[in-house]
Amino acid sequence: MKTLKIFNILIIAGLAAFSALGLASCTNSEAEDKKDSVADNSALTPEQMKHLVTADAEIKTVANDLSLTGKIQFNEDKVVKVFPLVGGHIEDVKIELGDYVQKGQVLAVIRSGDLADLQQQAISARSQLSVAQKNAQVAEDMSKSGLASQKDLVAAQEQLQAAKGELNRVGERQNILGGNGSVYVVKAPVGGYVVEKKAAPGMELRSDDPENLFTISNLDQIWVIANVYESDLANVKLGYSADISTLAYPNKVFKGKIDKIFNVLDPSSKTEQVRIVLNNNDKNFFLKPEMFANVHLEYAGTDQKVAIPSKAIVFDKSQNYVVVLQNGKDLLVKPIEVYKTTGETTYLTSGLAPNEKVITDNQLLIYQALNN
Repeated sequence: MKTLKIFNILIIAGLAAFSALGLASCTNSEAEDKKDSVADNSALTPEQMKHLVTADAEIKTVANDLSLTGKIQFNEDKVVKVFPLVGGHIEDVKIELGDYVQKGQVLAVIRSGDLADLQQQAISARSQLSVAQKNAQVAEDMSKSGLASQKDLVAAQEQLQAAKGELNRVGERQNILGGNGSVYVVKAPVGGYVVEKKAAPGMELRSDDPENLFTISNLDQIWVIANVYESDLANVKLGYSADISTLAYPNKVFKGKIDKIFNVLDPSSKTEQVRIVLNNNDKNFFLKPEMFANVHLEYAGTDQKVAIPSKAIVFDKSQNYVVVLQNGKDLLVKPIEVYKTTGETTYLTSGLAPNEKVITDNQLLIYQALNN
């Protein structure tokens, strides 16, 4: 009996201990849940909650990207080559390579024998015109008096017209060339930068010289010529937006669009060229011809994925996370699986549903506050 009584006492004590342990465990679990909930709600002050910046997760067509290489070139529609219109000797050059010139500004001064000959031709043409006018008048008077035939009158009038034509020709030639006497002045036909200069004092020129003296270009707008490999030809279309970066300014992105596709493949490189027009009207003219350029294109694919701004993602412990705002008041850290990142958009394989709101500003600080 005594043994049985002791046994019952031990059983009762064990049950009491088990019940106490279960109660304590339940109490601790509730306290833990309460602690997490309080931590989530108290990570930010109410005022901070009001200023949260969020973005909705959206279903989007995955954009593909393509990287090309290219080179910056002059806008050939705004390049003017200045040729010598007369032969002669260059006495003076007024500008240097890289200078900005106004339309009509003097570039060089040439002492020209051709211009001196033209001056003599003008004097001779005026003299011939004067003689032809007198002959025509005499022929007309004699014709009226019956002393000259109609044929003689017509011949005199034709000589007069020929003399007038010669004088007009010489005058137009002088207007085109300008200058005074034997001095020919080379002037800028347009405003822009002198991007090529071949003239030098003392240089001898011929009127039929195929070489230009200067090249003037307006750098407000330039071209980027990019090379597209044969495997990527189907992915490049007119009007596609392009982001251009250069070695000189790696952190600066220039925006442009493809406005021309040259439908000819280079036989040696097996590439097709595309042209992108860029505005370069910054006062510093960052982009200069012959610079190497990296060209980044985006084009639509076929896959549909949940997309969020790339800046919303926090990478920690070999995992990507986002901070989600639920019910307008609760903050929650969610792990995500990234499918692809293109530019400022990241497409997800899993982790978020459409229309969930992710924090896009100060998300790293909020993530750390929630984890602490």
